Amino acid sequence: MTILTKYIGLDVHRDTISIAVAVEGNDREVRFFGTVPNSGDALAKALASIGKDGATLKVCYESGPCGFVIYRFLKRLGIDCVVISPSSMPRRPNDRVKTDRRDAQTLARLLRAGELTAVWVPDEAHEAIRDVVRARRQAKQDLVSAKNTLKSFLLRHDRRYPGKAIWGRMHWRWLSDQHFAFAHQQFVYEEYKRRIHELEERCARLEQVLEEAVLDWPLAQVVTALQALRGIRFIAAVTLVAEIGDLHRFDSPKQLMAWLGLVPAEHSSGTRTRRGELTRTGNAAARTMLIESAWQYRYPAREGRALRERSAKLPDQIRAIAWKAQARLCAKFRRLAATGKHAAKIVAAVARELAGFISYIARHTPEPASRPV
Repeated sequence: MTILTKYIGLDVHRDTISIAVAVEGNDREVRFFGTVPNSGDALAKALASIGKDGATLKVCYESGPCGFVIYRFLKRLGIDCVVISPSSMPRRPNDRVKTDRRDAQTLARLLRAGELTAVWVPDEAHEAIRDVVRARRQAKQDLVSAKNTLKSFLLRHDRRYPGKAIWGRMHWRWLSDQHFAFAHQQFVYEEYKRRIHELEERCARLEQVLEEAVLDWPLAQVVTALQALRGIRFIAAVTLVAEIGDLHRFDSPKQLMAWLGLVPAEHSSGTRTRRGELTRTGNAAARTMLIESAWQYRYPAREGRALRERSAKLPDQIRAIAWKAQARLCAKFRRLAATGKHAAKIVAAVARELAGFISYIARHTPEPASRPV
């Protein structure tokens, strides 16, 4: 007896899961099974009913705010499951009807046709590191916002700092000397300063927790190796590894560049080739970190004390790759700048090539004993 494969699409929400089933064979219809509560027991019962005839089940759903709980639950049950990115779902321009039922049916149909690309799912330890990285990044963004709020407040009252470097010791001394005519206005000013101090302390606490957490992380060696590159210190390295995930899963550096959205968009037809701006797909946090790191290559190639200390215990092969990257990217930055190209385009080009060196270093770093799922 031939065992059929049933392709199941799940449209997942906080409280409900809509389920559609497509039986193997493109000439068969996609059946809507129904909507069940978003709980493990309800989902397991529904899948057991779908597979009661002994069919092989393959499940997919879109990544979203509910995370990867369903993926890990189904893996424990021994059911094949993939998670896809919502941005990779093909959409018809004239399709104006969107319901949970249709979304589930579309997922099942595309899964059966093999048109879906699965995203990499981190294990729980990797996701824990990623949570700390994102919490620290959010705290940094809040800190920048708090500082801008204080600067706007001072500018509205024509209080201008006479020095050059701000947020240093002299600047804080000047801030402490500022007084306002009304007590409630002074209270608001003090609250603005207090919030900056609180956010600075929060960032420091999160960075300390991150340093401790990385020590036992299977990908800690990759984090250490990436710090041999100019412009990539601990926070940048751990952010890149946490957001990108297992760098060994990319078959070539070009795949990593495309995944990061650092390749130009293209709309070519016939003999005409048109390339536009960067695609900006993939992980925005990793792409932003690479862009920030690429700015360091506008200076001449050199190994400062901090860089030597970071890479002192690394293998000679890793340090040789890092120096090759610095010499090449610094020269590329100067060469493109001499042609009059815009600085933003130069940085994007350098960041794209820097991603290639990151992939190269990861390939020369031992893989963890237990690679993430």
